[in-house]
This record gives sequence, structure tokens and C-alpha cells, in this order.
Amino acid sequence: MNLYRLILPLITASFLAACSQDAQVDAQVADLSAATASDQRILAADQEPQNWLAHGRTYDEQRYSPLDQITDKNVKDLGLDWHYDFDTHRGLEATPIVIDGVMYVTGSWSRVYALNAVTGELLWEFNPEVPGEWAVNACCDVVNRGVAVWQGKVYVGTLDGRLIALDAKTGEKIWDVMTIDQKYPYSITGAPRIVKGKVIIGNGGAEFGVRGYVGAYDALTGEQVWRFYTVPGNPADGFETPALETAAKTWNGEWWKLGGGGTVWDSMAYDADLDLLYVGVGNGSPWNQELRSPGGGDNLYLSSILALRPDTGEYVWHYQTTPGEMWDYTATQHMILADLEIAGKARKVLMQAPKNGFFYVLDRETGELLSAENYVDVNWASHIDMETGRPVEDPRARYYDSPWLAFPNPLGAHNWHPMSYNPNSKIVYIPAQEVPFLYAPDKDFKAIRPGINLGIDMAAASMPDDKTARDQVMSMIKGHISAWDPVAQKELWRVQHPGPWNGGLLNTKGKVLFQGNAAGYFVAYNSENGDKLWSFPAQTGIVASPITFSVDGEQYVTILAGWGGVFPLLAGEAALKSGRVSNNSRILTFKLGGTDKLPDWKYVEPDLPEPPVGNGDDKQAANGNALFHRFCSSCHGDKAVSAGVLPDLRYTLALHDDTWFDITQDGILKDNGMVSFKDQLSTEQLEDIRQYVITRAQRLKASQGTKED
Repeated sequence: MNLYRLILPLITASFLAACSQDAQVDAQVADLSAATASDQRILAADQEPQNWLAHGRTYDEQRYSPLDQITDKNVKDLGLDWHYDFDTHRGLEATPIVIDGVMYVTGSWSRVYALNAVTGELLWEFNPEVPGEWAVNACCDVVNRGVAVWQGKVYVGTLDGRLIALDAKTGEKIWDVMTIDQKYPYSITGAPRIVKGKVIIGNGGAEFGVRGYVGAYDALTGEQVWRFYTVPGNPADGFETPALETAAKTWNGEWWKLGGGGTVWDSMAYDADLDLLYVGVGNGSPWNQELRSPGGGDNLYLSSILALRPDTGEYVWHYQTTPGEMWDYTATQHMILADLEIAGKARKVLMQAPKNGFFYVLDRETGELLSAENYVDVNWASHIDMETGRPVEDPRARYYDSPWLAFPNPLGAHNWHPMSYNPNSKIVYIPAQEVPFLYAPDKDFKAIRPGINLGIDMAAASMPDDKTARDQVMSMIKGHISAWDPVAQKELWRVQHPGPWNGGLLNTKGKVLFQGNAAGYFVAYNSENGDKLWSFPAQTGIVASPITFSVDGEQYVTILAGWGGVFPLLAGEAALKSGRVSNNSRILTFKLGGTDKLPDWKYVEPDLPEPPVGNGDDKQAANGNALFHRFCSSCHGDKAVSAGVLPDLRYTLALHDDTWFDITQDGILKDNGMVSFKDQLSTEQLEDIRQYVITRAQRLKASQGTKED
């Protein structure tokens, strides 16, 4: 039996006594040194449900709370108790940690905050001073999904690739280590995990041409303990592990020159009994497999779930959800560990709903596939072959020569937004979405660094100009909550949303399911049937996942509200499907009978300046369109339509004069994340882009009042 389980009863008793003492301390003067979360304390998390000790509350990442003061019967009386306004206005994706009345949370730009969880009073703030220009290396906004807390320290990964340990009492930096080679465009947006005294962290950057890995660092010193690369490097340099030597046989060509991808940018889980760390692996770089691995191959360990030994990083098993992936169908989505009875046999399972649209149930000891069914409509594959564990693909989906209109799109049928699992009803709640995408090969592909390297024609995938066609596409764009039976592999019920990119989920013993949404509401549903019970207007879109905790017998629910992430930045008009919102970055904390109020606010459409008279011809506008969608749309939106996070370029006065070049060539706004492109684009190309944006501004001006654009 695992050593942790042998000592767990003693540890549980001691921590219960400590918690009883802590509850007597006024939260206003809570001793921040009480942040002594440890592996053992997290293992015993159900013995102190008043705290939210780890990213998913427990190592199994179920995001279920045993608290039941707030129920389906009284949740209608939930009111805002306090709110905290951030001084930044970018996406908020963090899950807070709450320990003994203190909340630890991250905002945008990897900033860390400690607050009194009862009053919202700021106790300390830490700014890692991420260089603004590093934002160009982040595909999906300057977001951060949270901290880990262990033995009086708070750990955060920063956008520019550092891992930092802070004193939980003061916020002072204890150590700061660089986890990446900054010659390459890596980033960190995920929350670290603490397992057996080690901080586990991965990174992002597959779209930019990097080689993925996950690493472990000593929680006391920051010293690197191990690193596991998820894709093989140059064979001439040798292979770091036997697992990579095996993986190399599934690649072709000179993939290492383009990075390969496979970044570990979000999901992890840990089973202490099996002593296995599970990590989800991302997409290939570039997306188009013909460019990175001519002739195909499975390209291990892209889009895979890996089981590793947390002490050494040793490979144990893998399961690949999308062999030879070329659609950005990552397996980095939330993983949940649970015990289920399947075919009359008790099984320790791992469950995941990755981007590709199939819900997987695996034996988490061996990696054996137990079942897989699509949880949304998909067309790239008909089903999963249970004998081979492989998808049965439609060969047309591999867009080597011809475009393919795919379901799901690169955002996936489920993205990073956490699922939730009820261990009593055995229901998984999935924040699902349905969005089409036209994959077309980039016939003129040339790798650029820095820059996004997809190998697909993003301009071909943009929203059609024709209103009838555009309306048809918009009608396909949807989002919903799916209540999923993982044993029967079927949907029990759903809550339909107007559009995608809705927040993560939390369910409680009180039969309440919480979710924030893209329309700007925080909502409570009955977790048994999906009936809407309560909602709160958050004044901004919500993408983060809620938590619940208790102090002195009073239960609270907290959510970070702040519109952002890749969808609002990239998707343009599609990101407006749920309605137009902007970013008002806040922490919102609720309790029964709460009486706090937000300041009055409503969205006001800005005035559109008279666009300049363009002087470009059709050829220049077409070239500008292609360049814009390769270099600019990932931040400023498809067809230059902003969805409320970054400036809408159609409105900028920089179109009128050389200010355009002061920004795009001289980098006068680099500290805000808008870097110079002088090394990637010539003056003539930047002018082509300007002329394209002018045409978009003119189109908007002409359509005002017609609601056509």
C-alpha cells in the first residue's frame, strides 16, 4: 500500500484539529503562514471541504465540493458579498486557491494576489514584471490559470517561462527559475501542480514552432529534478529516453527543424495509490502534418495522455487520442480520475473530453481504452475502433490537397475550461461547444520565427462576406453544458447556450451546478436536471471556473469574471454570438444574503471615426487580407472584428497617418504587448495590411444602421 495511505489517518486527525483552531481566528487577521497545504493535506481534502487546496480541489481533479449550505432550494437567495477590481483588462482564467480564510489567485500578466477570502481585502500583490513584448509569443491571451500552494509557499508560472516561489505570508519572492530557453517562443499560462515535494509545470508555444516538454522542480529550492520531452528531437543528437527513441519511429522527415509541438500547457492529475502523474499533450507544430512529418505517421506523443512517475519523469504508458493530428486536436483538456463500475467490474478510470469530440474512459493503471463515444457531432472520424483504439477517419479530413469543413474546429468540442464530476450520481458536466472551421493548406508556407506557424490558410477560414453565407455559419456556432453518463457513454440532458466559450464548471453536494458564461452571467443550475435556479449579471464574459469554500461555517462561491482567451481575440464576429461584452476584470464572491453591488455599467458602442480614403487596389487589399490573417488576426480578430478585449483596429486613428508605422515598425506600444513587426514584414506589406483594415473600416461605416457587419 502507498505510504501516504498508511499515514493518512494520523495526518487527517492532526489537520482537522488545526482547522478547528484556525476557524476561531478572525479571517481579517488570518496568519498567512497557515498556507501549509501539502501532498498529504490534499489527499485528505474531503476531510476539510471548507478549503480549496489544489487546482481541482483534489488530486483527482473532480471539481466537486461536499459543502451543502448552499442548495438547490436556497440558491435563489445567493447575493454578491464582495468584489475585487483588477487594474488590468485582459482575460481571467484562474481557479483560486483558498486555505484557512486566505485566497490566492492570479490575474492577467501572471500577477499574483492574496486576499482575505471573507472581506476581499488585498493582503499582498506580486507582479513578476513580464515584458509586454513577450505577449507576441502567447497564442491565446496573457492569461494565467492559477497558483499552487505548498508548505507556506505560493508557486506561479509566468508568461515569459519562469517558475516563481513566493512567501505565502508576505508575497516576497523566495526563488525564481527560468524553465525555458528564451531563444524560443515558449509561454506558460497553466497552473503548476505540487506532487511529492515537486512543482510540475509545462508550457505552451506549439503554434510558434517549439518542442514540448513537462518538468519537475524541487519545491524548496527550484532546482530542476527531471524533464520529459513529449516529442523526439534530432536523432543525430541521441534520445533523452527510450520512450522518445520509440516515438521517433512514428515521425518522418526533419520534424525537429520545425519544433514538432506537443506542449503540455494545461491539464494534469495525480493518483497517489498508483503513484502516477497524468499529463495531457498538445498539438503538432505546424498543424499541417504534411509539412512537419511528410508521409504521415502517428507522431507520438502528440495529442496523447501520458502516465509518468512523479519522482523521475519515467514513462509508464500513453494513449493517443488523435494519431498524426493535424487539426489542433489537443489532449491537454481537463482529466478527471474516478472509480466506476463498468461491465460489472470496478475500474479505476481516467476520463477526458479532448478537443476532437470523443469522450474517453481509460483504465488509469494501464492506459487501456474502456470506451469512447462522441459527445458532440463530429465529421472528421466516424467512431473509435475499440480493437485498435484508433479513430476511423474520413480520409477527406486530411486537407493535404483540398479544404475540409470540419466539426469540431481548432477550439475543439471542449477546450481548457474545466469539467466537473459528481461522485454520487456519476455524472460528468462538460462545457461543450460546436464551431465549424475550414481547413485549407497554406500553399506558400514558410516557417517564421517569431510567428505563428500553422501551415493552413487562415484567410480561407475567415467569416464569409456574403450575408446569407455568414448567417448560415453563425447559425452553426453553439455552446452548451452536457450532462454526460461516462458508463453508458451518453448525454442525459443539456443546457443550451447562444454561443461557445463559456466558463468551467463546479458542482456541489447541495445539488447545485455553477457556471459563468460568454453572455456575461454567473448561473446556478440544478445538477440533477439542468433547471436554471439563479443568475447574476457579471458585466463581462466569464471563462474561468468557480470554486466554493467556507469560513466560520459560512459557505461562499467565488468566480473570476473577465472576458478573454483565444476565442474573443481570434474569432471576430463568431465571438459575438453570445452578445457583445467587454472586459471588466473582477473577483466576484457570493454568499446567501450577500448585499454587495457592482457599480452601474452598461456596454456602450464606441463612435466610429470617419475612415481614411484608401488608396490601394484589389490586389493590395487581397495581399493585406492574407497577411492580416497570418500575422494579426490572432490578437485583433478575424476580418479585423474585435470581440471586446483588444482594440478594434477598424476604429483606430492610426490608420490615418504614419502612426501606423510607429506602432507596427517602431514598436512604440511594445510594453502593452504590441511588438514591432519590422523583422517579419516590409514597409510595403505593412501598408498592404493597413489598406485592408481601411477597407474593413469603410465596410463597417457603410453598414452602420443596417446591422449587417
